[in-house]
Amino acid sequence: MIALTLAEIATAVGGELLAGAQATDVADQGDLVVEGSVETDSRLVRPGSVFFALPGEVTDGRRFVPAATEAGAALVITPERVDTTAPQIVVQDGYEALAALAHEVVTRVRMSSADRVDGDGRPAPLRVVGITGSNGKTSTKNMLRTILEQHGETVAPQGSFNNHVGAPISMLRITHDTRYLVVEMGASGVGHIAKLVSIAEPDTGVVLKVGLAHAGEFGGIEATQRAKSEMVTDLPSTATALLNVDDDRVASMRDLTTAQVVGFGTSADADYRITGIETDRSGTRFTLTAPPVRQEGDRPTDATQPGGTDRLPETVDVRLAILGEHHAMNASAALTVAHLWGVPLATGAAALASMTRAERWRMELLQGGPEGVTIINDAYNASPDSTAAALRTLAQIVRPGERTVAVLGEMAELGEFSTEEHDRIGRLVVRLGIGQLVVVGRAALPIHQAATLEGSWDGESVFIEDVDDAVHSVQDMLRPGDVVLVKSSKSAELRFLGDRLGGVTE
Repeated sequence: MIALTLAEIATAVGGELLAGAQATDVADQGDLVVEGSVETDSRLVRPGSVFFALPGEVTDGRRFVPAATEAGAALVITPERVDTTAPQIVVQDGYEALAALAHEVVTRVRMSSADRVDGDGRPAPLRVVGITGSNGKTSTKNMLRTILEQHGETVAPQGSFNNHVGAPISMLRITHDTRYLVVEMGASGVGHIAKLVSIAEPDTGVVLKVGLAHAGEFGGIEATQRAKSEMVTDLPSTATALLNVDDDRVASMRDLTTAQVVGFGTSADADYRITGIETDRSGTRFTLTAPPVRQEGDRPTDATQPGGTDRLPETVDVRLAILGEHHAMNASAALTVAHLWGVPLATGAAALASMTRAERWRMELLQGGPEGVTIINDAYNASPDSTAAALRTLAQIVRPGERTVAVLGEMAELGEFSTEEHDRIGRLVVRLGIGQLVVVGRAALPIHQAATLEGSWDGESVFIEDVDDAVHSVQDMLRPGDVVLVKSSKSAELRFLGDRLGGVTE
């Protein structure tokens, strides 16, 4: 976190500063400066850290104040006064305080970088992008970070830190030298993304897809659409809304924002158009074409208007060492954001070519298991859309003489749509001609039932309740030439099954 006095932090979060046990004067302590990390997990606290003692569903952060203090916390922020030798700021709501501090830090860095220029004398203020969508957020975030970090200090969350705690914590990692802040914005209900947008105030807001992921929490796809549209509804006219125009629900968001709208996708009316998508065992390839624009500063404007610098249309052939046609969309979103901020498409594509995986347990290719067997471990998240995309990739990359095997678990948080959507996946397995289906876990049983009811299938389905039993059963049935997809939501824990099949021991 940037350096702030305790008094400045107290003002930002609207709390009362109480002196630590060693202090003689609260006013004197108010002048103390902290610039360590901001943590909500006491195990991550280091000397100089700020510890937020937040209440949780399972435990209460106040229980861990002694551990945080012993680890060297310079400040504790808590909804109730606690017994600690460290200075503390007592606030009404710990989560609101975390959001307020993140907003304060982002605002200060924006102000300090407003007149900054790069080595070529071009404006280089802090740029902030928010990314949301039912699928692809984490992969797109990682791709964009890979591109941008070659051009300046870039802060992006590790893993899927995208909720009301993880996103602000990620924002608080920026410094006065940060050039780019990439914020992944997730939600489980209406209003969640709007809150994150109000904290970060993105220059560019990206909406990737509206699907049935977390539909059970949202209450249906219409509610999901409303929630995802919060990414663009509050953007100012100076910002850019980047929308996937292949998704009608996302494309319709252009009517909800005053920001400049830029579309990407395979549609003919996409500003950044994707063509020629191909995928095989080596990865994914496609061509991306950018529109002719003029640049005014680093904000693209209509090419017919005076001022700015002429730019011809750019076309680049993109090669990803990452499996799946759906990653063409994610990569295109990342390339488009970078291009809007002045990074040539070819430069961005070269950066993406260096990525060996989008993220741990996301279409991760493993070949350390049985000889001649390929494992695709994609079992960190699963929705109907992402599972269908993974199955299509499995069917596309198989070579003559090889057998496709799908090991599928529950797609969680689908609520009333769960049985129907699992059933739909079972029927898709049959239509794609997958050779062997293994369904793991009682919640995923409708996949097995739907597949076995299809009469025109040469494959076979097996249902296994326990993950450990599934490991042994799958190992016994594998043979050289098998290509195995392991796909489920995180809660089903099939990612560990995929690791064991693929020989991963870490």
